[in-house]
Amino acid sequence: MSARLELVSHKLCPYVQRAAITLAEKGAPFERSWVDLSNRPAWFTAISPLGKVPLLKVGGEVLFESAVICDYLDETIGPRLHPADSLQRARHRAWVEFGSSVLAAIGTFYNAPDAEAFDRATGALEGKFATIEQVLGDGPWFGGAQFSLVDAAFGPVFRYFDVFDRIGQFGIFDGKPKVQAWRAELARRPSVAGAVTPEYQELLLEFLRRRGSHLAALIA
Repeated sequence: MSARLELVSHKLCPYVQRAAITLAEKGAPFERSWVDLSNRPAWFTAISPLGKVPLLKVGGEVLFESAVICDYLDETIGPRLHPADSLQRARHRAWVEFGSSVLAAIGTFYNAPDAEAFDRATGALEGKFATIEQVLGDGPWFGGAQFSLVDAAFGPVFRYFDVFDRIGQFGIFDGKPKVQAWRAELARRPSVAGAVTPEYQELLLEFLRRRGSHLAALIA
């Protein structure tokens, strides 16, 4: 690909991380620009149909939605991260979407207003990972030996728990050895580790403190 690539980013957005991981796995040169979503600049609102990140600028074109961005990169830059078989490729896309549902459950978890809602959210998250435990094979990656876009989707999911573990032990991964092993492998992957800035954990911790939630009270 000869077109200049620019990834419009926010420092905490997990969907931005998906795209950054995919670009890193491709070895594709790209630039990053950062936006403050609480004070969106005019240039950003002019090109973002949904007012969200990530955006991928490809020459004079702009792509939005992380799944679309990652699929585009996979179709245009080698090596391919989706399976070659069409049925398996569809299956992987479904699990990428499941990863988005896990991110939604994480939002419910850290926004839960009281202990009762927090316990429900914890149980729902545990159930999500119990489902994943049943579909994981021998690893090290979701589909076996080859890193895929499912792995790119779940790297940012597990990164939340690096901070949650600093707050308390919630037992979400208990009894899930395959999930725990996958989490550890993803944490060691250079593309995953490099998808965020060095201050990510402290920024996330401060974000959580400001939620006024049950989890925020546990931080205090």
